[in-house]
Amino acid sequence: MNETLSKYIPELAVKPVFELIVANQVHLKIVNERVTRHGDYRKGINGKHEITVNANLNKYKFLITLIHEISHLVAFENFGRNIKPHGEEWKMEFRRLLLPVIDHASTPENLKKALVRSLVNTKASSCSDHHLSRALMQFDKPVEGLHLLEHLPKNAIFALNSKQFKKGELRRKRFLCEDLNNGRSYLVNALAKVTIIKNE
Repeated sequence: MNETLSKYIPELAVKPVFELIVANQVHLKIVNERVTRHGDYRKGINGKHEITVNANLNKYKFLITLIHEISHLVAFENFGRNIKPHGEEWKMEFRRLLLPVIDHASTPENLKKALVRSLVNTKASSCSDHHLSRALMQFDKPVEGLHLLEHLPKNAIFALNSKQFKKGELRRKRFLCEDLNNGRSYLVNALAKVTIIKNE
């Protein structure tokens, strides 16, 4: 298990995460990319704790996602199944499990700062935290042909999730973009990785 973990998370976290997995009897499954989620936790009818995490995540994003899901397990076990999934109980467990990562000397300083900031008002997903998302992206492997939406000029045509859009105005941290198939407008994260079709 340690050898497998070392492929997906930073070395600093392998031993403590392995101990968390064993202590909480987690069945960890590393799965193909899912567009709608990075990971999830469920307790099966057989009572086993199953956590899945997307294999394509960089090591720090994988680690934070895994801690996020283990925190669900611990919160439900400690406080019961009737708590809110991302309520105060989960936030408390997530902070507790994440602090050793923040405190570790080998965690990059800019990521530490983003993680500390994220704990002030913890989001249900790291993708929802703009500053944390940006800090985590520095560890992504470059993918040829993909560009951040924020780097495209206004009115550029781009593809995202098999749909084509036209980039519009910035609304806080998202761009208002027109779906060229149905003419509807959608807010798209400025940090979305998209394929350029045409720069206007």
